[in-house]
This record gives sequence, structure tokens and C-alpha cells, in this order.
Amino acid sequence: MTVPYQPSGDRALRAADVDLADPAFWRLPRPERLGAFALLRELEAPVLFTPRPGTARTAGKPFYALVRHADVRTASRTPGVFASAPGVTTPEPAGWAKALFGNSMVNMDGPEHAALRRIISRRFTPRLLAAVEENVGRLAGRLVDELIAERPRDFVLSAASRLPLEVICDLMGIPKAYRARIAEQIDQASEHVGVERRGRARIRIPGRGLASLARMQWGMGRLAAERRRRPGDDLVSALVCADIDGEALSGRQLGAFFSLLLVAGVETTRNAIAHGLFLLDRNPEQRDLLRSDFDRYIGGAVDEIVRHSTPIIQFRRTVTEECALGGHTFLPGEKVALIYASANRDEAVFTHPDRFDITRSPNPHLGYGGGGPHHCLGAHLARLEMTALFRELIDRRPVMQDLGDPGLVDSNFDNRVGSLPFTFGPTFT
Repeated sequence: MTVPYQPSGDRALRAADVDLADPAFWRLPRPERLGAFALLRELEAPVLFTPRPGTARTAGKPFYALVRHADVRTASRTPGVFASAPGVTTPEPAGWAKALFGNSMVNMDGPEHAALRRIISRRFTPRLLAAVEENVGRLAGRLVDELIAERPRDFVLSAASRLPLEVICDLMGIPKAYRARIAEQIDQASEHVGVERRGRARIRIPGRGLASLARMQWGMGRLAAERRRRPGDDLVSALVCADIDGEALSGRQLGAFFSLLLVAGVETTRNAIAHGLFLLDRNPEQRDLLRSDFDRYIGGAVDEIVRHSTPIIQFRRTVTEECALGGHTFLPGEKVALIYASANRDEAVFTHPDRFDITRSPNPHLGYGGGGPHHCLGAHLARLEMTALFRELIDRRPVMQDLGDPGLVDSNFDNRVGSLPFTFGPTFT
């Protein structure tokens, strides 16, 4: 039996007190969570966490937590043993939901996953990527122009979430008239992922999220049908029209990919951008270093932002065969949580892991996954977006002053930033 969590500072946390299956753990301040992960990394073997009766479904089934960098990396690169199917999130997607909406690529393994990823990867041609890079730079400049002109109060709503949404919608060829509606549907589909729900919200909120997901997919189905009739110069057209090998996505496959691209691509990048601005603001020596030679340091800055903030906290895996890892022998059917937020602070890999250092080298963070077949397909796009927006913000940073503390969401799945208040200075440069 674990000791109930107390408010910050009331007692010293011990490894025996840590319970990742308790929703109360995920309401702890971030520094206390990171301290708990550090205690777990000191143990000889991964710990089994079992949700107590009556615990919210976000805790899922009993699971072992992999908290060391080496263990997370090994499990990520051994998909035949640590499988993504039947699902990487908690609760796992229901069979009826997969039948209705299609199975997401993140929940697939083996030939099925490889075939779908191959179809998608082939469409990201050098010509398309060059056009995307040019468009990202143009969008970032326009967004900062609008910040200066409109003087909003929340950086997340006005910039961090808008840039990845606009980039993906342009890439997919989504008409501008639909984008505000899509942004609302993304928020509704993802706002309570990994967040404890209580009372009536346990029933009402999941229903609203599924309805938003359904509306997104129905809209994508209509667009796919239109692009099959009249192909354009966009990713949807490329995905639904067969290539020289006759490969193309079905309407349901496209809907599942679109949902993944929007919900995962928009949410993770917006959180990385928001965390990044906050980290640069609170570490002025790092911000000044980046400003001194942007092109030299931006690559390291992006990697360090992703490592330090770790937008995705964890993914689950299911063991398929007996395997020894990290001092424990896993058995078929057992559940494992890959805790990226812990792996990215592992003292065995990162010197002074809590320090934000844009010159950190090497920086083998696992913010895009631990390698293997499920390495983030959108990593390159995320880097482009962060680079373009920070270039504009660094060049014109004096217009933004008094950056407030981020409004963080207590999720066990992602390091989500709900809001980031800021004010403008009296002069623009």
C-alpha cells in the first residue's frame, strides 16, 4: 500500500511512495514527478504498478515502468517483443472504435505497420519537403506580424498551436474555411487524454471526444473523395491516388492518419514551442547565445527543448514473448510503459540532466521515440516549425515582455501547456 501523496514540500519522497498508477501522482508538480522518476531509476529492476479498485481508467491495466534511457531505447528497438498492438495509450482503443475510425499507425506492428508507413513516407518527396520548408518560414513570419498587430495575451492560442495547424492543413490541402472548426475538434478530441475524469465527465467527455474525432474523419473522407476525382498538388491527393506500384490509402486509412497527424502533430509541436519559449525566457544566457549565432545553435536548441520538456511523457507496449531487460524477466501479455520523461533525465546518459543547455552534445534524447520502426514520422516537420518560429521570435523578441508561468495540464500522457500568458513591450523592433 502506497503512502497517500502530500502537498509539495510536506515530506521527502521515497521510491516506495511512488505510484505511477495513482492519478494523484500526475497532479504533483513537475519537479516532484521528475524526482520520483530519479528514485525509480536507482532501483535494481522495473517496478510493477497496479491501479487500485475504483481508479480512473486513465491508469489502465497493471504495467511495469521502464524509466532508464537504455531500457526505453532497447524496448523501442525490439518491436517484435515489445509490441505496439493492441494500443500504446491508456485505455487501449476499443475494437469497435478501430472498426469505425480505422486503426492508428502507432498501434500497429510488423508488415501491416511497415506497409502503411512506406506508403506515407514515399509521398514526402524532396520537392514536397522543399515546398513545406518555404511555406513554414512564410507562415512563421506572418504569425509574428499578427502578434505585433493584434497584441493577444496567450502565446499558445495565438502562435504555438496556430503554426503547426496551418502547416499541416496547407500540407494536406485543407480549405481555409474549415480550419477553425478543425482546431476546435482537435482540442475536444485531445483535451482529456491522460487526464483523470471524475463523476459524469467520465461518460460525457469521452463521448464528445469521439464525436469530434468522427467529424474530423468524415470531413477527411469527403475531401479524399474529391481529390480522387480532381487531384491537386497536396498530400491528400498523393496519398489517395495510387502510385506506380498501385499503393494508396483507403478512405478509412487516410482518416486514421489524418487524425494522428493533426492530434499528435499539432499537440506535440505546440507544446514543444510553448515550453521552448518559456525555457529561453527563463534562461537568458541561453537565449542570448542563440541570438548571437542562430544558425549555429538552433539545431542544438531544438533538441534540448524536446529533451528537457519531453512533449510525450509515455507510450505503452505489450510483451509478446519472454524477455530479460533491465534486471527483470518479462512474460507474454504483460504491459510496459516507456517513460520518455524519465529516460530524457537519466544521469547515466546526460550530465546535469535538469540543466537547460542548447550546446549539449551529444544529445541522444528520446523525445521522438527511442528509434526503431515507430520513430516519429513528423520529427523533421516539427524541427522545421520550431526553427522558423524561434528565428522570428529571437529576431523580434523585444516586442514580448513579462512572460508568465505556463498553465500546465496534469496529464499522464503528454506534457501539455494549456496557456502561456505574455504582454508586449512599449516599442517594437
